[in-house]
Amino acid sequence: MVFDPAKYGGAVVRILALDGDGNRLAPLTIGPCSSPDARRQLGASKAAELFQGCEAPDEAMTGLWLYFSCFDEAHELANDCNSKEGYLWHAIVHRLEGDCGNSAYWYRRAGSHAIFSELALDAAKILERHPHAEFPAGRWDPYAFVSFCDRARRRPGSEQELAAMEIQRAEWQILFDHCAGPAA
Repeated sequence: MVFDPAKYGGAVVRILALDGDGNRLAPLTIGPCSSPDARRQLGASKAAELFQGCEAPDEAMTGLWLYFSCFDEAHELANDCNSKEGYLWHAIVHRLEGDCGNSAYWYRRAGSHAIFSELALDAAKILERHPHAEFPAGRWDPYAFVSFCDRARRRPGSEQELAAMEIQRAEWQILFDHCAGPAA
């Protein structure tokens, strides 16, 4: 996927420009918020205003919080999102905190999702560039990805960690695009 922040409007473009324009390789673990400016701007914004005409504004806002590694805010908002997309964001938050069991719980709640086929294709392309990363190709398996990220965290600087971070970025971009796009 070629990620184009311009699809989501000027305010979102300006916020994403604070750290990588939606292309940041985020760490596989919880850490500090990557942009205090983004935290301030997001805290002063309302999801319905940032994502006008969007079917899932709270879910899109959860994705923005998560993009900037603002985990408390992302987790709090994900708690209030009772949708498949909200459950996916919730699963990602728990994966990043290293709580694999809780992450799997939220992936089970979400079930199969429309983004999984695109994510499987992107993951396969990424894995072609990282032949030593040990991840099953084919259909998207979120549980296998949780385990993959867990192993990669224990191998900082490895090809596996880089592949996991690239797949995680694709996951964020695809899910964010799904949530922030216009209502059907």
